[in-house]
Amino acid sequence: MKARTVQLGEVCDFVRGVTFSSGEGIDSPAENYVACLTTSGVQNEVAWKSRRFIPANRISNDRQLLRAGDILISTANSKELVGKSCIADYVPFKCTFGAFVTLARPKEKLLPRYLAYWMSSAPFLAWSYKYSSNTTNISNLRVSELEEMDLELPDLSEQLRIAGELERADGLRCTRRYALELADTFLPAAFLQLFGDPVANPRGWERAKVSELGDVETGNTPPRENADYYGDAIEWIKSDNISLAQIPPAKALEGLSEKGIAVGTVVEARSLLLTCIAGSEASIGNVVLTDRRVAFNQQINAVTPHQDVDPWFLYGLFLTAKPHIQRKTTLAMKRMITKGKLEDLIFIKPPLSLQTRFAELVERHERLRSVQRESMRQAEHLFQSLLHKTFNK
Repeated sequence: MKARTVQLGEVCDFVRGVTFSSGEGIDSPAENYVACLTTSGVQNEVAWKSRRFIPANRISNDRQLLRAGDILISTANSKELVGKSCIADYVPFKCTFGAFVTLARPKEKLLPRYLAYWMSSAPFLAWSYKYSSNTTNISNLRVSELEEMDLELPDLSEQLRIAGELERADGLRCTRRYALELADTFLPAAFLQLFGDPVANPRGWERAKVSELGDVETGNTPPRENADYYGDAIEWIKSDNISLAQIPPAKALEGLSEKGIAVGTVVEARSLLLTCIAGSEASIGNVVLTDRRVAFNQQINAVTPHQDVDPWFLYGLFLTAKPHIQRKTTLAMKRMITKGKLEDLIFIKPPLSLQTRFAELVERHERLRSVQRESMRQAEHLFQSLLHKTFNK
C-alpha cells in the first residue's frame, strides 16, 4: 500500500463543541432551540435519541452544525472512553454537539469512512489513552495534539478499497447486533401477553412496591488507594457494562474479606442490577440479572428478589416497565432515579406459579440469545482482526 505520512490537521478540520450550562438543556424540541449531542451520543453509531435541546444562540457559527461525513470524537471523558468516535453517515435533523465532543471534518483528499475506521483502530485509541491529560474526574484530548498526529494516508482509490473491505465486515457485525436487539423486544412482548401492563394492571393482579418485591441496595466505589480493587481483584460492574445487556467475564472475587479488602456493595447471583444514574434518559432502567457474586458502582441499584418473587419474572417486569421508570427520573448533573423513588414504584405481583411459567420461557429465550451473542462475538472478532491487519503496521 503506497501511502504518505500527513498530519491530521492537513487533511481534516477540527471543530470544538458548543458550551452551555446543564440548566439550559431540555428534553423536548422548543422554539429557538436546537438538538445537541453529548458524549453519550458517541457510541458504535451516533445515538441520535440521546440528543437534548439547547438555545440556538449558543452556536457560534455554522461550522458547529453537524454534516454528513463528520466524525464525532469524545475528547473529554473517562480515561477509558476518551478518543471514542463514530461517523455521522447522515444527519436526520439540525444538530450541534457539546463541548466535551470535538468534530473531525475530512477534507477532499481524505475519505470520511476511511478516517472513521482508522479512529476506531487500536493505535488511535492507544494514542488517545496515552496522550489525554488528566484532571480529577476526567481526561481531555487537546485539539492541537490531534492536529499534529501522524496519519499514513494512501491515495483515494486505496482508501476506498480498505473502507469497502472494512464496511463489509462492519455490516456483518451490525446485522448480528440488530438481530440481538430484535430478540430483546421479545420478552417485553411476551410479558405483556401473559400479564398485561405492569403499571396499569388491566387484569387486576395483586400490586406491590419494588421494596416489597425485593431488597434494594445502591452501589459504591471503594477508595482509590485500594490497589487490589483497582487492579481488578474484584469483579466490579459499571453502568456501561449493563448497557451491553450482559455481565462481563468473571474476575477473582474470592478471599477478599479474609484479606480485609473493602469491596464496596456486593450482591449474590440472581439479583437485578438497574442503571439509575446516566448521562441520558435512554440508559436509565437498563437491567441485567446477575449469574454470580458481583460488586457495582453508585450509578446502579441492585434489587435482590424476595422468596415469593421469581428473579426472571422481575427481570421481565423491569424490561417492560423501563419507559415508566424513565418517566420518574429527575435531572441534576445527570438523569437519575433515586433509590427511594425506585423503591416506591408500584407494579403487579402475580402468583408465583405464573411467574415461574414466565421464567421457563425466559430461560429458553436466553439460550437462543447466547447463540446470537456468540455469532456477534465472532463477527466482532473478524472486524477487529481486519482493523488490526490494516492499521497496526
